[in-house]
Amino acid sequence: MPDHRIFFESQGQGLAGTVDPSAYRDVVVVLATAGVIVPLAKSLKVNSVIAFVACGALLGPYGLGGLVSKVPLLSTVTVSNAAALAGPAELGVAFLLFVIGLELSFERLMTMKRLVFGLGLGQVVLSAAAIGLIAYAIGQPATAALMIGSALALSSTAMIVELLAAKRRMTTSAGRASFAILLCQDLAVIPLLFVVNVLGAQNGSGSLLAGLAQAFIQAAAAIATIVVIGRLALRPLFRLVASTDSTESFMAATLLTALGTGLIAAAAGLSMGLGAFIAGLLLAETEFRRAVEVTIDPFKSLLIGVFFLTVGMGVNPAEVAAHPVAILTVAVGLVAIKSLIIFALAKRFRLASATSLETALMVSPGGEFAFVLLNGASDAGLVGHGATSIALAAVSLTMVTLPFQARFARHLAQKLTAPVILPDEAKILPPHDHAPRAIIVGGGRVGRLVASMLDEHGKSHIVIDSDASLITAQRRAGRPAFYGDATQTEFLKLCGLEDATALIVTIDNSRAVDATVQAARTLRPDIVIVARARDAAHARHLYEIGVNDAVPETIEASLQLSEAALVGLGVPMGLVIASVHERRDGFRAELKPAGAAAARALPRHARSRRL
Repeated sequence: MPDHRIFFESQGQGLAGTVDPSAYRDVVVVLATAGVIVPLAKSLKVNSVIAFVACGALLGPYGLGGLVSKVPLLSTVTVSNAAALAGPAELGVAFLLFVIGLELSFERLMTMKRLVFGLGLGQVVLSAAAIGLIAYAIGQPATAALMIGSALALSSTAMIVELLAAKRRMTTSAGRASFAILLCQDLAVIPLLFVVNVLGAQNGSGSLLAGLAQAFIQAAAAIATIVVIGRLALRPLFRLVASTDSTESFMAATLLTALGTGLIAAAAGLSMGLGAFIAGLLLAETEFRRAVEVTIDPFKSLLIGVFFLTVGMGVNPAEVAAHPVAILTVAVGLVAIKSLIIFALAKRFRLASATSLETALMVSPGGEFAFVLLNGASDAGLVGHGATSIALAAVSLTMVTLPFQARFARHLAQKLTAPVILPDEAKILPPHDHAPRAIIVGGGRVGRLVASMLDEHGKSHIVIDSDASLITAQRRAGRPAFYGDATQTEFLKLCGLEDATALIVTIDNSRAVDATVQAARTLRPDIVIVARARDAAHARHLYEIGVNDAVPETIEASLQLSEAALVGLGVPMGLVIASVHERRDGFRAELKPAGAAAARALPRHARSRRL
C-alpha cells in the first residue's frame, strides 16, 4: 500500500514552493497605504486623495522605489513598476463612473437643470475653449490644445464633494452650485473619453470623418446593446438576488454589473468607464439604487485610492524640478482663468457675489479626470509627453492646495456676505431652563398645524426656523418661536435638545431635513424623531438615517383623498378610519428597511414617553 502521508507531504511542499512572496508585494503596499497611512493622514486632517498621491510619489519608481538597486531592503515597501497597478487603477476609474451614474438620476438632473446645463455646461465649454486657445497660442498642435483644454477644464469631484460634506456645506448655495458644475463635468467626461479613443485610433491614418462615423456607429451599437440588456435583465436579476437575502450574492451581482458592462464597452473599442457609467444610470432607475451604492462604496474607495496611488507614482520629481516656473505658471493660470469664468457665469445666473466667489475658488483647481484624459491622449500620441508632464504636475499642485483654497474661499465669502438684519422678535434666544418640551423644526403651514395640535393636547413645545419672517409672525401671534439653523448641532443644544421629548421636522427642504435628523441623532441617539418626507423614496432614506417615523407627503395626501372619497360614497366612518390606519401601517412597514425596528428601538423609558 502506498504511503499516502508521504504523498500529501510532498504535494504540500510543492505547493508551498510555488508561492512567490514578491508577487504579492505591490498588493501589500497598496493595502498598507489604504489601511494604515491614509487613516493616519485623516487623523491629521489631511485629505485622503492627497495622502494617496503623496504615498504614490514617495513609494513609486521615482521615489524610494528608484533606490531599490542601492538599498535592496526597500523592495519590500515600495513599488518599482507602476504599470503593474494599471489594471486596478482602470477599475477604480470605472467604479467611480459607475457611482456617478447611480447618482445622476433623471429626477436630480431635472431638479438642478438650470445650474447643471446652464452654469455647469457654460463652465466646461468656456474653460476648455480659453485654456485650449492659450495652449494653441504657445505652440501646441490643435488636437493637443483641444485635449489639454478639455482635461484642465474639469475639477476634482472626489475632493470637492468630500470637503463640502465634511463641513456640511452641500446644502448651502455655494455647495449646490459647485455640485451642479461637478455633475455637468462628470457628464462631459463620457464624450471626452470617446473623443480620445476616436482621435487616438485615427491619429495619422485614414479620414478623420470616416473614422468618427465608424466609431460613432460602433459606440451606438455597444451602448444600445448595454441599454437593452440592462433594461431587460438588471431589475429581474437584482430582484432574484435580493430574494435570497444574501449580502454576498448582492455584492457579487453589483460587481458583475459594473465590471461586465465595462468589459462589453471595452470590447467595442470604448472605455470601461463608459460601460460602467451606463450601468449606473440604468440601476439609478430601479428600487435597488441605495443598496447598490452602499455595497459598492468600499470597493470604489479602495480602487479609486489605487488610481490616485498610480497618479502619485507618475510624478517625477526630476521633471518637476526641471520646469518649476512652467508648472507654477500653468497652475496659477489654471486657477485664475477658471475662477474668472465661473465667477462671471455665476453672477450671470443671479447668484450672490459671496456664493459666486466661493464656488469659483472651490471648482477652479484641476481634477482626477485630467490624469485619465491626458494620459490616454499621451499614450495615443495626441499630446506630447513633455506637455502632459507639465500639465499634470500643475493639476497635482492645484489639487494639493485645494483644501487651503476652500478654507480661504469660505473665509472670503463670509467677509463679503451682507450681514443679516434680524427683526427684534428673531433675536430672542430659546429658553435654557432644561424643561422637557418638543422641538418643532419649521414655522410654516405644516409646523403651525403641528404646534396647534400640541397646544390642544397640552404638550409643551417650541418652534425653530431659519426664516426670520416666519419667526416674527409666530412671535407676534404669541407662539414660542425662535430663529436659527436646525442643521447646526450647537443651535440644537441651545434649543434644549438634550432635554427635549421629541423632534418634529416639518420643513420641505429634503436636504435640510436630512442634515437636521443627522445632527439631532448625533446629539441624542434616544430621542423620538418624526420627520416630513417628500415621497416614499425620501421616507425610506429617512428611516435609514435614524428617524422613528417618516410621513411622506404623497402617501398622506392619497390616504386623505381616499378617506374623503369613501365617506362621501357612504362607507361608515369607522371602517374608513380603520382601513386608512391599516394602509398607513402597511406603507410604514414597507418603507422601513429590514431590521430598522431593532436598530432604532428606543429604551423603555423613551418609548413610554409622550410628547
